[in-house]
Amino acid sequence: MNQQLSATVTEIYDNNYIVFDEGNFSHYEYSYSPSATNNYRLYRFLTDLEDTIINYENEQEIIKILMPKVRQLLTESDWIQLEYIEPNPSIGWSVKMLYDEPNFPLTVQIVTWLPGQKSPIHNHGTWGIVAILSGEEKNTFWRKYSTEKSDNAVKSVGERILEAGDIIAFTSNAIHQVEVISDEPVISFNVYGITDFNSRFEFDFINQTAKNF
Repeated sequence: MNQQLSATVTEIYDNNYIVFDEGNFSHYEYSYSPSATNNYRLYRFLTDLEDTIINYENEQEIIKILMPKVRQLLTESDWIQLEYIEPNPSIGWSVKMLYDEPNFPLTVQIVTWLPGQKSPIHNHGTWGIVAILSGEEKNTFWRKYSTEKSDNAVKSVGERILEAGDIIAFTSNAIHQVEVISDEPVISFNVYGITDFNSRFEFDFINQTAKNF
């Protein structure tokens, strides 16, 4: 699996990106070194995740706190990188839930997309952090705007190629589309906050419409 999510000394990482509601994105740079015991586990990450969302309300602050912890988790608990499910070819993707607890609606999962797959244009209705474990994908960023006919028109405002080792985060209303461009599946570690399903949409670029999903 990916060797770019391993570290033995303090390193500075700048292959992290935050996508904002208007479709613009920025690099987020931080330093990371393994813990003294090198045993940052999933349960520790979940505790840090809960503490962060309890103590912070601003999505960007939450993202900036958690992105280094996602990298630390995948570095020090590299078994997680093997916890994927082979997708059914008729569907083209799969999801393995690592954490989904009733009455505490945060999501931690491993998502796998087969080569050639392309997602709909969508937002998530919550913040999210995605770490690419293997493969290569193109993220296209979109911006919502209003026309005489629709309040749900979208236009492409940029794109970014992501490969193994990259981590990307999204605010709740950031709109994107994912396309697998490698010859191997894209496997990613995904963390999402508390989803507002009334604000999570799939957008139709041609017809300028949106629907909940």
